Amino acid sequence: MSLKSVNDILGFLEQQARWQEQPFQKVLHFWAEVVGAAAAKHTQPLVIQRDVLRVATSSAAWAQNLAFKRQIILLKLNENLPNPLVDIRFSTAGWQNSSAKPQQQLTGSPQEHPSYLGNVSYVQRDDSQTLENPQTAFGLWAKKMQVRSYGLPLCPQCQSPTPPGEIERWQVCAVCASKQF
Repeated sequence: MSLKSVNDILGFLEQQARWQEQPFQKVLHFWAEVVGAAAAKHTQPLVIQRDVLRVATSSAAWAQNLAFKRQIILLKLNENLPNPLVDIRFSTAGWQNSSAKPQQQLTGSPQEHPSYLGNVSYVQRDDSQTLENPQTAFGLWAKKMQVRSYGLPLCPQCQSPTPPGEIERWQVCAVCASKQF
């Protein structure tokens, strides 16, 4: 049995630690390419534990939106990793503790939010207009809804205007999707 110096042992431990960090470092390297620039601003991979990637998100909306796309993200990540990941967990836990994300990045444009519908111009109610009867109120509401839904794609089943994210996710509007479940 040969004795090794402390420097040799520390060098070995440092190489072993680098080897264990390699998959996580690879994830950090191509994370923005996999999830996109907007989502990368609101997420931070934290750790890989038991082949499960834990990701901190800036809000619950981002966590939920990315959880719906979890399988697609997992496939793209596994293409670049030597050992495939089993799952990804998105949570707001750890976002405040993440020193890699400065606080100014939390403020983003509305277009970056997952529930953004697009440029929506709302019909402003003129305060001089009095709502004398229910028909007038309904007419104003109907006009507002018509302007709000102009340009949205139609649901293939019920033909109602639907946000593009719902059609992309379920191929139908949320109402028709809930009927299927």
